[in-house]
Amino acid sequence: MDGLEMGQRAAKTALFDAFASVAKVLGSGRRAEIVDVLAQGERSVDDIAADIGQSMANTSQHLQQLLRSGVVRTRREGTRIYYRLSGPSVARLWAAVRDVAAEHVAELDTVAAAYLGNRSALETLTRAELRERMLAGDVVVLDVRPEPEFQAGHVAGAVSVPLNSLAARLKDLPGDRTIVAYCRSEYCVFADDAVRALKEEGFPAARLEEGYPEWAAAGLPVEAGESQLSAGR
Repeated sequence: MDGLEMGQRAAKTALFDAFASVAKVLGSGRRAEIVDVLAQGERSVDDIAADIGQSMANTSQHLQQLLRSGVVRTRREGTRIYYRLSGPSVARLWAAVRDVAAEHVAELDTVAAAYLGNRSALETLTRAELRERMLAGDVVVLDVRPEPEFQAGHVAGAVSVPLNSLAARLKDLPGDRTIVAYCRSEYCVFADDAVRALKEEGFPAARLEEGYPEWAAAGLPVEAGESQLSAGR
């Protein structure tokens, strides 16, 4: 191999190492979990730490690695630093990683079931089915994610009822329409738990098959800010 070929080989090696650096940074479950949170919208460091159950120090270390890899970006507001995904391609990458794992990781169904519980009794709707029923006006759509995620972006017409406030908000929900809950993704437990709780109280209830990021990526109607129910009106 002459000098030119050696130089090309070194350059190609560096190029593919740069490609692999993105996959490498997702090689931690906690960093993957952070990407999942940020796929919902911008969050502060302390919000992320609380969400993933890690200390501020550990969370900051993970975020710095994501930042160095170019997967996330930051902005400062006063003394607070907010993180967001660097672009829609990162959310698509994360969705592709989940899809590949679902197809090829043998134990994924087992570990998912251990986290999500028995889903056999839960009615689900596809995005197309939910859109059709929303247009017909025969459903109420609940976003059961944390409030900051709802305000960053949500299904147009949905109302914010975070899972931890659902019991106190049952009186605000109509009993003559199906309640459809959604959260972060197919592997988010919030919507499952909301549907189970609603059915126990006698409400007809179902969950969106996927989550907000998939709805938004499909070009379906979204909006940001508060909803009427979340604003207490």
